Amino acid sequence: MQEAIHPTYYPEAKVSCSGCGREFTVGSTAKEIRVELCSQCHPFYTGKQKLVDTAGRVERFQARAAKAAKTKAAKTAKAKSKGKDSKPAETSKAKAEGEAETETKPSESTPTPAERLAAMKQDLEQRDQ
Repeated sequence: MQEAIHPTYYPEAKVSCSGCGREFTVGSTAKEIRVELCSQCHPFYTGKQKLVDTAGRVERFQARAAKAAKTKAAKTAKAKSKGKDSKPAETSKAKAEGEAETETKPSESTPTPAERLAAMKQDLEQRDQ
C-alpha cells in the first residue's frame, strides 16, 4: 500500500440517530456520523408506520392531493350537469328506420382477435370461389 493516499480509519466512529437518539460505534473513515433513521427506529425493521418529515413534504403532498380531488369532483359535476341538459343525437340510420339509438358495450361491438381471424378466412374463401 502506498503511504499518505488512504483516508484515516476510525475503528470507534460514533454514530448518532436523530430519529430515536440511539448512539453506537462502528468502524468508518468519518469520525462522527449522524443518521436520520437507524435499525431501531426504521419502519422496515420495527413494523410500525412512522413519518419522518424534515421539510413539510407530507403536508404539501396532502394539500396537492386534496386540491386535485376537489378539481376532479368539480369537473365530474360539471360534466354530469352538462350531460343532463343535452340529449344524445340520433344517428341517421336510426332516424331513417325510426328506431331509438341503443347504447352498445365495447366488448359487443369490438370483435375479438379470434373472431377477426375467422372473418378474414371466410372472406378469403368467398373470394376464391
